[in-house]
Amino acid sequence: MIEELAHYERLGHEAVATESDIERALFGEDSHVSCHVVEIDNEIVGFALWFLNFSTFQGVPGIYLEDLYVRESHRGRGLGTALMVELARLCVERGYTRFQWWVLNWNKPSIGFYESMGAVSMNDWTVYRLSGEALSQFAQRQLN
Repeated sequence: MIEELAHYERLGHEAVATESDIERALFGEDSHVSCHVVEIDNEIVGFALWFLNFSTFQGVPGIYLEDLYVRESHRGRGLGTALMVELARLCVERGYTRFQWWVLNWNKPSIGFYESMGAVSMNDWTVYRLSGEALSQFAQRQLN
């Protein structure tokens, strides 16, 4: 399903994780990642992969949703909404004050879905990322 998600997001070239990578991330000794799944007739048809983030302004954790995906054949049945509601309930039950995620700018169906829930775009913020060679080079920078 991760490959399906990567293809949907037009990022298939970035999906290099193996099954053992994901298994280790979810179930390994130092796991900090959680996943909720939707199973129908013994088949997983959707998932929400998430981890905790932290707000220094509010002083409490929140949930960062890394990926939400429902197989195309099962969309429109409320499964994505059910996953999102479950994570929102976790936030409220645990006293977390934020539930956030990113969405690709071109992904109008997802943007509409999120806005229908009452989510708001954080237009004042721009996402930055260091990865690959740039990350390696920066990590080697000598400090004076």
